[in-house]
Amino acid sequence: LMIHETLPVGMLQCNCSILGDETTHQAMVVDPGDEIDQILQTLARHSLTVTAIVITHAHIDHIGGAQKLKLATGAPVYMNLEDSELQEMLDVQAGWLGVPTPEAVAIDVPVKDGDKLVIGATEMHVLHTPGHTQGSICLWLPAERKLIAGDTLFRDSIGRTDLPGGDGRQILQSIHDQLLPLPGDTEVFPGHGDPTTIAREKRSNFFLQRLS
Repeated sequence: LMIHETLPVGMLQCNCSILGDETTHQAMVVDPGDEIDQILQTLARHSLTVTAIVITHAHIDHIGGAQKLKLATGAPVYMNLEDSELQEMLDVQAGWLGVPTPEAVAIDVPVKDGDKLVIGATEMHVLHTPGHTQGSICLWLPAERKLIAGDTLFRDSIGRTDLPGGDGRQILQSIHDQLLPLPGDTEVFPGHGDPTTIAREKRSNFFLQRLS
């Protein structure tokens, strides 16, 4: 079994996921956007050691605290390099929100569709789901029946596509090809807001009605 904690962090309340293995105490942190002290406290409470920091996409509310967490833990940072351009625009993104520019972070391990990441005994499959941004990824944990969805799929909604790198047709294609084929009882943990399931979104998400 896995430890799984979701912490809404920062002004945009990005859901940071902490996934830990109860046997090895290895952990992965997904989207450490902000409030790194709170993330570190949660890790300490479960005696977890971070072995990977994964960024689902390079928007400031998901990547903003990555360098601070990397310095605190020494863990490598994983991201899809299609988002490199966005990652290099953190100052511009900070300007949109009126917040200070966070420290830039180097990507240690580029990830692409089909890659597998392992924490303890749990495999996580990288699904490349461009549309919200060009480098957006989701993480599928088959043994846990869980999907860490970034800002691709939300409860009752999909990721916005009006920001640089966004593409409305492409996000629907990504959801159709990569997410809807997952088992219906898959628990979906979006980048913002409440969890849901694949079956529920297929049934009642207005944006997906043309897809099923």
